Amino acid sequence: MAQEHINESILSEEILEDQKKNRIDHMTYLPGTEAIKSDVMDQVVAAAKAYDYDKYTAADVRRALAHDNRTPEDFAALLSPAALPLLEEIAQAAQKETRKHFGNSVYMFTPIYIANYCENYCIYCGFNCHNKINRAQLNAEEIDKEMAAIAKTGLQEILILTGESRNKSTVEYIGEACKLASKYFRNVGLEIYPVNVDEYKYLHECGADYITVFQETYNPDKYETLHLMGHKRVWPYRFEAQERALMGGMRGVGFSALLGLDDFRKDALATALHVYYLNRKYPHAELSLSCPRLRPIINNDKINPRDVGEKQLCQVLCAYRLFLPFVGITVSSRESAQFRNGITKICATKVSAGVSTGIGDHESKYTGKEDGDAGDEQFEINDNRSFDRMYKDMEDGGLQPVVNEYIYV
Repeated sequence: MAQEHINESILSEEILEDQKKNRIDHMTYLPGTEAIKSDVMDQVVAAAKAYDYDKYTAADVRRALAHDNRTPEDFAALLSPAALPLLEEIAQAAQKETRKHFGNSVYMFTPIYIANYCENYCIYCGFNCHNKINRAQLNAEEIDKEMAAIAKTGLQEILILTGESRNKSTVEYIGEACKLASKYFRNVGLEIYPVNVDEYKYLHECGADYITVFQETYNPDKYETLHLMGHKRVWPYRFEAQERALMGGMRGVGFSALLGLDDFRKDALATALHVYYLNRKYPHAELSLSCPRLRPIINNDKINPRDVGEKQLCQVLCAYRLFLPFVGITVSSRESAQFRNGITKICATKVSAGVSTGIGDHESKYTGKEDGDAGDEQFEINDNRSFDRMYKDMEDGGLQPVVNEYIYV
């Protein structure tokens, strides 16, 4: 079994000193945060802790490939090092499952960052409260202009993001952004700080239809060393966000670990099991997975995903598809154009296009009007293709780009 994973690229002398300071208990809910009675968390944590991926053999992997309906044990084998030499066979099987459930469709969306103020000290993130960056928050008029510029490209799905600051980006502020988005887009998603059930219900009533929450790492002990301050420090409240969103009426929820923070195989196992167990409780929900890797940030261009290369990333994504054939799989602009062109032909079903992770610079990107007050980006993107270019590349690859197929209810 591999020993503790430490990614040196996200550390500095200052961070190492900060890690020595006393911090609040990362497993204790803060006042005002809602604890739901769910058994999913304990099941996922126990499975990840017990996962010994070195015990699996090529025979175990071939056995998993031969099954029509794959069990968690099959998935564990497909994630193991023993599966990597069989990646071509695994990819072929994953492609077959994708075509069976999704045809050759690939869905397209773009994110819009409306604020980058953050109250958390997450040592790997460009938005963290200790990082010296240009902070910005769009007002209603600015949000409207940004969304209008995006809508003119033909995109019909948008994902609204903020830094994790309840004080600056209040639930009401986010709700107003959802109402504005509903004027321009048929599908509105959110990637914000976790909130309570009644707040998710309010945001759904404002027009949001799905939420995505990155757990970052499913190892609570490692999580504690990476999130040193702020409400995000509380691991269980973040874990239960998707279930609270479903309880609040959201149609869909997305899941992800940020690969490179800890042992990526254990994190991938836990992410998929989180989906697996919630699907059993909420069979009506639309569930999706992302698989981002660490990227460089402002003031630390050395950050990297450590031992998660493109082959390993492909293995994880294909294993997700074989274990959970019905889920959507998103591959973001953190990855290269070449990788995204290839993986959409195998197992990914959703991609972002025309991406900017800065605040207030969509209008300048599409119209050429510069805004000197734009806020800094969260991380460096790797694929900066426009919507038109991405659409054409997907078509040229034999895929059918889809901008929307949902009706808000």
